[in-house]
Amino acid sequence: MAWDDPKSVAAEAYRILRTNLLFTNPDRPLKSVLVTSPTVGDGKSTVTANLAVSFAQAGRRVIVVNADLRRPSVHKLFRVPEGAGLTSVLVGQATLEEALRETDAPDVRLLTAGPTPPNPAELLESQRMRTVMRELEQHADIVLYDAPPVTVVADAGLLAPHVDGCILVVSLGVTQRDMARAAVEQLQRVGGRILGAVVNRIGPSSGYYYYYYYADEGHGANGRAKLWERVKSGLLGLRAR
Repeated sequence: MAWDDPKSVAAEAYRILRTNLLFTNPDRPLKSVLVTSPTVGDGKSTVTANLAVSFAQAGRRVIVVNADLRRPSVHKLFRVPEGAGLTSVLVGQATLEEALRETDAPDVRLLTAGPTPPNPAELLESQRMRTVMRELEQHADIVLYDAPPVTVVADAGLLAPHVDGCILVVSLGVTQRDMARAAVEQLQRVGGRILGAVVNRIGPSSGYYYYYYYADEGHGANGRAKLWERVKSGLLGLRAR
């Protein structure tokens, strides 16, 4: 985790990512961001956790929501045990105040996934979820949602239209180009605002930061095309398959 070594290259890269997000729209600061990926194993949970710490270090009150109800993992990065969480709040078994957990990172609170439900998509699509999302924004300066991979299940697409923006995490040398393209198209199809792409697992020997941030250049087909050209470029090193 970047907070273990705040002077590391990775920590600095997260600060750059945080700054880019803060200046996405200075007149309307982001209150909620969804972090997703094309497929499993791209590192979205690690990016979510480190970005949360970076925002907190800049004086923001942060809530991380484990919205990956099928394979929750971000709580492990914060070393917080599972318990009452998002699903508990959605079905009325706990209040939001009861479910929010403190972490070792100052000013970062965590809403774990909670008990695994038989119907994750239905819960995330519910009106109760919309209400909880609005309530979360009242308790923090920014809310980060760690969502499932967008091309694997429908869950991320259900949340994307209801947040201020989405970040797509891709993994160097692992993420396939067609999967990255499908993820961009899926988020755009449901009305999600793509803020940019983060390229994970770039080593220091490459001469670049571990993570990259590319701001979206508008919505619609033109914006999607520009973002996709960047995602598939040789600079990002995505493996063509």
